[in-house]
Amino acid sequence: MIETNDFRVGTVIEMDGKLLTIVNVEHIKMARAGAVIKAKLRNVRDGAIFEQSFRSGEKYKVARIEKSEATYLYNDGDLYHFMDTATYEQTSLNASMVEDVKPFLKEGNPVSLLKYEDSVIGVELPITVELAVAETDPGLRGDTVSGSTKPAKLETGASVAVPLFVNPGDVIKVDTRTGNYMERV
Repeated sequence: MIETNDFRVGTVIEMDGKLLTIVNVEHIKMARAGAVIKAKLRNVRDGAIFEQSFRSGEKYKVARIEKSEATYLYNDGDLYHFMDTATYEQTSLNASMVEDVKPFLKEGNPVSLLKYEDSVIGVELPITVELAVAETDPGLRGDTVSGSTKPAKLETGASVAVPLFVNPGDVIKVDTRTGNYMERV
């Protein structure tokens, strides 16, 4: 069990028979009344996001999520296929279940399959991934303004702001939590 005061981003709880992930949490202290906790929650099964207010001290069951290492194989339309690296068992997930990680999924890259009560409920990427730049404006010689960026389209279709010196074909490291450029590889 977890109290509402202990809610953290990423925690998975059970409420009204639904599995919910905490996306954002805010503690609000009222003058005379007790604290109110406002949380933005995502339904793990269907991806719906909603906001909910909780009284301080309420308790909810924490869902135990198991992770298993897997490899992303391919997608065919609406299904994304993964292979568990320990058992070589293949798992197919709907596009809605991989919506958050889809921009950084590259064939052959390692991922973690999230399981709850022996059913796969989602995919988690490593903190960083290395992707090639497919399209970007060429860097201009002598344009060395510190902190300047330009948009770049990666091989997976994701758009990332990159420094001016990055060119098409370069491989860059991207933080999957924020979607930000980290460094050129």
